[in-house]
Amino acid sequence: MIVDDSLTVRTVFKRMVESDPAMVIVGTASSGESALVQLKTHPADVVLLDLEMPGMGGLRALPAILATPAAPQVLVVSSLTVDGAEHTLSALSMGAADTLLKPRPGGFTEDYRAQLLGKIRALGSRAADRAGTPAPHRERSFARPGLAQRGRRAKVIAIGASTGGIHALGLMLRRLTPAFDLPILITQHLPSSFIPVFVRQVETACGRPADIAEDGLDIRPGRIIIAPGHGHMLVRRGGERLTTRLCSKPVASGCMPSVDPMLSSLAEACDGQVLGVILSGMGRDGVIGAQALVDAGGTIYAQDAESSAVWGMPGAVARAGLASLIAAPERLGEAVMAHATAPSAAALR
Repeated sequence: MIVDDSLTVRTVFKRMVESDPAMVIVGTASSGESALVQLKTHPADVVLLDLEMPGMGGLRALPAILATPAAPQVLVVSSLTVDGAEHTLSALSMGAADTLLKPRPGGFTEDYRAQLLGKIRALGSRAADRAGTPAPHRERSFARPGLAQRGRRAKVIAIGASTGGIHALGLMLRRLTPAFDLPILITQHLPSSFIPVFVRQVETACGRPADIAEDGLDIRPGRIIIAPGHGHMLVRRGGERLTTRLCSKPVASGCMPSVDPMLSSLAEACDGQVLGVILSGMGRDGVIGAQALVDAGGTIYAQDAESSAVWGMPGAVARAGLASLIAAPERLGEAVMAHATAPSAAALR
């Protein structure tokens, strides 16, 4: 379903979606109210949602859309403005799965169409999974708890996420109590313009300081550091000091920023004393870094398929046999908390 108050945008999106014979548009709407009425009789797997509309805007309508019986995945189509970023990040934290910037006039190009259809396919695959064999029993067989038992206690927690990851991240971080003091590094696939808003959102959710990574930034207890949208966040050691460094070289996943360089650099800088968590996301970003981390003696947790918007990144790690725990975000948060507060836990001082 396409929900946007602009007839032009609805028409362009409709044409783009209909260019793929595997996709069917069940309806279009110009307001949140209209979308909710239509979803009662025409359930959708994916909803393209504009947030700024007259009447019930997309942000107000979102909880009700997510609560409809079909439980659709929501792709927020957002503007480049500061307000647009604020509203989009709020929507993602509430459960919207992904975002796509609305192009300026003349920006509806073939590349944009390919990006839009790729996101819809990935989100639609969740509905196909729900219609097939239930996932939990399959995914449990991938977990290798013995990896955690051989691993040493972590000095740093590193989290990688993409599509659906912001909502999952919030659920996970809320399980960390004030007693948790290990530094947290986060690589979340987001446009650069959204990162400052995301940092403020994480600070509010966690009640602890968060910063955007830059060259030479110290990694200290209780600090959260988030990769910028324009570069990979790496970690380097100088004596007892750990600092971040930025790099913009292309990587195998094609992502910018990428989870792989963060995990790989941490494996080396911390001698494997790292706990990595891979949350919901498209593609395979993170599996190369997770392998390096496990090889160095580190530990990897992965979000389960049932709670993921897209079980791409965590699924790749799980299928590779790298995850010692595969669970919902809340359970992952509890496990991270238990790991960090165990008597033998090593903290970065």
